[in-house]
Amino acid sequence: MKHTLSVLVEDESGVLSRISGLFARRGFNIDSLAVGPAETSGISRLTMVVEGDNQTLEQMTKQLDKLLNVISVVNLSQVPAVERELMLLKVAASEQNRSTILDLVQVFRAKVVDVADESLTIEVVGDPGKLVALEKLMAPYGITEIARTGRIALARASGVNTEFLKSITKPNKILA
Repeated sequence: MKHTLSVLVEDESGVLSRISGLFARRGFNIDSLAVGPAETSGISRLTMVVEGDNQTLEQMTKQLDKLLNVISVVNLSQVPAVERELMLLKVAASEQNRSTILDLVQVFRAKVVDVADESLTIEVVGDPGKLVALEKLMAPYGITEIARTGRIALARASGVNTEFLKSITKPNKILA
């Protein structure tokens, strides 16, 4: 099972190296890692996606908590959260298929950020499932390059779990 961890750390050199080294020494793999400044000066937020059962995740969390520069570790997989990822996708776009590709870009609320004679570069932001779906639809046209940021996430202040809502609703109708 994949888990999204939000880790607040002191913004000092070597912190990321110590965290990645800790995971490597323990044989844990990091599927995705995004790091940036947090809301407080001198603090950074690492958002990492890791795979493992609950026992493995508990061990990872305890190991992270022991590191000197780690302020807090939150498992966002256990709380309602907003998760997003950015993908840039360069796809072959001939005269014959360009309009079809542009229609798909609109359906996914993506943007064309570069146009060349034989290709389009598309920017798409959303949950990881949305990115995978667009990538699969673009594959037959010929994907020449892909760059993905990795997942970023924050707990939902509203407390609303959209995954729960998806499971109890049908299009245009809520089940009673």
